[in-house]
Amino acid sequence: ADMFANEEGGPEPDWVITEREQFSDFRDLNKDGKMDKDEIQHWILPQDYDHARAEARHLVYESDVDKDQKLTKEEVLDNWNMFVGSQATNYGEDLTRNHDEL
Repeated sequence: ADMFANEEGGPEPDWVITEREQFSDFRDLNKDGKMDKDEIQHWILPQDYDHARAEARHLVYESDVDKDQKLTKEEVLDNWNMFVGSQATNYGEDLTRNHDEL
């Protein structure tokens, strides 16, 4: 109700329907209509999801202008704000260290 209150009695927007389906199909694992501590933990920290790999893929996808799956120094510098704000670079700290791979 904080995000959508159907006060007019009209149809629900598609995003509300999608969120309800996500909740019932994937979040409410024990089907009790609410999320308990274990369900919240599974949602926030899923065991089958590699956060570091996902963040690295995101950085490459967004910064690799020529789409060669390799980042040049220029591509990194052109998108420095994304790298500095990324958990994958320890919020920019790792960019100041010497790296043989660069």
